[in-house]
Amino acid sequence: MTALLTVDNLKVSYPTRTGVIEAVRGVSFTLDRERLGIVGESGSGKSQTGRAIMGLTPKHGIVTADKLDFNGIDLIQASAKERRLLRGKRIAMVLQDPKYSLDPVMSIGRQICETLRTHEKVSKAEATERALAMLEAVQIRDPKRVFDLYPHEVSGGMGQRAMIAMMLIAGPELLIADEPTSALDVTVQLDVLKILDKLVSERGMGLIFVSHDLRLVSSFCDRVIVMYAGRIVEELRASDLKNAQHPYTQGLLNCMPQIGEDRHPLPVLDRKPEWAA
Repeated sequence: MTALLTVDNLKVSYPTRTGVIEAVRGVSFTLDRERLGIVGESGSGKSQTGRAIMGLTPKHGIVTADKLDFNGIDLIQASAKERRLLRGKRIAMVLQDPKYSLDPVMSIGRQICETLRTHEKVSKAEATERALAMLEAVQIRDPKRVFDLYPHEVSGGMGQRAMIAMMLIAGPELLIADEPTSALDVTVQLDVLKILDKLVSERGMGLIFVSHDLRLVSSFCDRVIVMYAGRIVEELRASDLKNAQHPYTQGLLNCMPQIGEDRHPLPVLDRKPEWAA
């Protein structure tokens, strides 16, 4: 069976006055209709990998890969027009903080309808009906009221749900969630994860879940990729994360607080030059 997404030797670099910064250095993985977690500290290349798949790398960035294939489509060779047609319709991305992702001068309902009507020829009435249904699907209690609100009028959790609704309205096959719960409190985090879990299961989507929270990923995802300095250092089943072999992954796990243990100060990573080689 052909994988939904195949990434082979993906590289993302940025020329600067002082030299070339290599943000992603030879990342390779495949994704089926499953939940794949990508974890690592800030600057490890997680978000840059997701943006390269989406075609959202800034213009001055250089993206290369031996293969970057989405369901038979060569994303490296795809034109800007082809990429625009894919984004939102077949591949969608939920960003970290809704207040920076939603348009502050457009109502939430109008933004969701605009996404749908960009990819499908539907009437305004049908778009509104489907937008309300999607807001209800992401467990917004009063979708008609929220439909007419502006982003600044909703909480962070509700804004993130609206963002998820907007990304799912056109029925994508692949969803990239870039730390979608990091700005939310714990109870809202669980609600958002339940929504994603239900929608992925019901729609048979592939999900790339980018996070720095190892506990969250180990309980939510099927597989986990651990990144350090733009490279993958370890790949394993999420349920086996506690048995990780790479010293970097072990170090990340060891830095987490343990209930019932006196660990003050918390240990810090003892980084080795060979991890980044």
